[in-house]
Amino acid sequence: MNRGNLLHRRHTSAIVILAGLLFLWTGAGEPVLAAGGKKQSAAAAPKGTPAVQTALRYAEAVAHGDRVTAGQLDFACQYRFITASTAKIKRFAPAGDPSYESCWQTLTEAHAPMLTRTDTVMDIIWPSTGPLVFFGDDLPRAPASAFVMDLLGTSPPGTGLQVTAVNSRAIPAGSFRFTTNGKVLSAPTTLVRLSVQYHDPLTSPVTYAAGNVKWTNPIKRPRRSLKSVTTQWVVFTGLKQHGFPGDAAVFNLPVTPQPDAPGMVADKIPFATETSRALPDSLRWWEADDQPGTLTAAAARAASFPDLRDRVALLNRVLLIDPKQPDALTVLTRHLYSVLLHEGRNSHQLNVKNPSLGIVVDEFYWNIYAQGARIDLSNSMEMGGLSQPTPADFLYRLIPALQTLVSIRPEQLDNRFRLGVAYRWNNDQIPMVQTFEALVNDIPDNRKTPKAEALLQLAWSRINKVSWNRILHDPETPQAYADAEASLALAELPLDKFLAEYTLAYSMIFLPNYGDKPKMLQHLTEAKRWFDEVPGNTEEVWRYFLKTELLHAVLDADPMFKPILATIAEPHA
Repeated sequence: MNRGNLLHRRHTSAIVILAGLLFLWTGAGEPVLAAGGKKQSAAAAPKGTPAVQTALRYAEAVAHGDRVTAGQLDFACQYRFITASTAKIKRFAPAGDPSYESCWQTLTEAHAPMLTRTDTVMDIIWPSTGPLVFFGDDLPRAPASAFVMDLLGTSPPGTGLQVTAVNSRAIPAGSFRFTTNGKVLSAPTTLVRLSVQYHDPLTSPVTYAAGNVKWTNPIKRPRRSLKSVTTQWVVFTGLKQHGFPGDAAVFNLPVTPQPDAPGMVADKIPFATETSRALPDSLRWWEADDQPGTLTAAAARAASFPDLRDRVALLNRVLLIDPKQPDALTVLTRHLYSVLLHEGRNSHQLNVKNPSLGIVVDEFYWNIYAQGARIDLSNSMEMGGLSQPTPADFLYRLIPALQTLVSIRPEQLDNRFRLGVAYRWNNDQIPMVQTFEALVNDIPDNRKTPKAEALLQLAWSRINKVSWNRILHDPETPQAYADAEASLALAELPLDKFLAEYTLAYSMIFLPNYGDKPKMLQHLTEAKRWFDEVPGNTEEVWRYFLKTELLHAVLDADPMFKPILATIAEPHA
């Protein structure tokens, strides 16, 4: 009964780097200068070396969806092309040859595990539809090409990526053979490291946050938006002497030959001491200070989306980068709270034209529902095996977002009101009381309307606690009555006075023998008097408040309450 809330009514340091001269040694033991770019060692990866150029060209071809270039620089692709031909290969296959499409399909299948969406309902990450590149537990096994796949390298959906050479070094020669009993061939092998920089934090790949491991419990692990990663690529050179049409190729994926006989182990082609992959320790993620303007603009953009799935997806992406981004948290929490109210409206199906009274009715529905059935507030979509999100999904996403928003913007009281209400609906009994106790203490007495609202919300948190626990003589009951009484003393508007009087009567349900029954009747009579002064009131709404299960059971059991029950008598046909 927040009315959305009532409050809506009324470093830098200078750093000097002293660059020294760093000497690196080549494999032959010759020192060369690596600083300033004047000279480079073998470890500094001169861009002109065939191995480095091959790795760069291959990565860029994959990123741009260039099937022909990628196929001509892919070892496995060329190996299959050679072994499938009965004649000696002297040149690459023409651009229209189906072998290139076949090789690209193999690459696509290798990337598929990183494109399988596992996020659901309120965990959805932007882009909300279409491919989302997520390197989860598959990251250590992902081929290097997955980090430059064309879905990341072209626009749309993103603004692309940039690949730069870092260094290279020779490793033991790789080997392979064309037939089972054929001669084992070897090729000089170089390990090339390429840095991959993603330009757009909103469409870059997603990974689990650093330091997270997979436990047997269902707790969701935090995720991050990837900014850069260093990949290593195994490059074979000197291949022409073995009948390849090109002299250098990247070993990205192995060839998968058939074993000679069932049950036998097929040859590993090619054999190399390293694989093309990402270096897990090299992952760097987007931070809050990298592109703050982009995040602010994204939050504003999300607010305009008509579909809740799109809104939540983009806001979740922003919050992966900056979990404390205030604009995103504000938009997310307000929209989720509104959706919860709408879900309540769909359930009680009352047509309330006064927006303030409408919010009161919607919140009242969940207050009462949280005291009893609770299924919709407890059973999430995944738990229930449902195809659509439940109110529980909205509530579970709302609470942590509100907690963060309140921690960074404690001066915004409406967020604290919503958080306390959300705690109540989630049956978090200690925080749902403490949140409103703190609000009552923090709001000065001269701000009567918000103070009255805080006292009323505190009373309902106590009522919900008592109603759920069913403890006889619970001290929270008289305290709830006292809070509602204090709220009535400060209330200025008819709607506030109605709620206070109604809350006083409702709290008496949980007193021994219902307390003073004539007093309960008096409170309900006064509540009806103030309700009649609320703009947009209807008999249907008043009947809804009075026919609440626990209250109506008390009223129906004693003839004393016949006068108040007469106010909700159904009209005769």
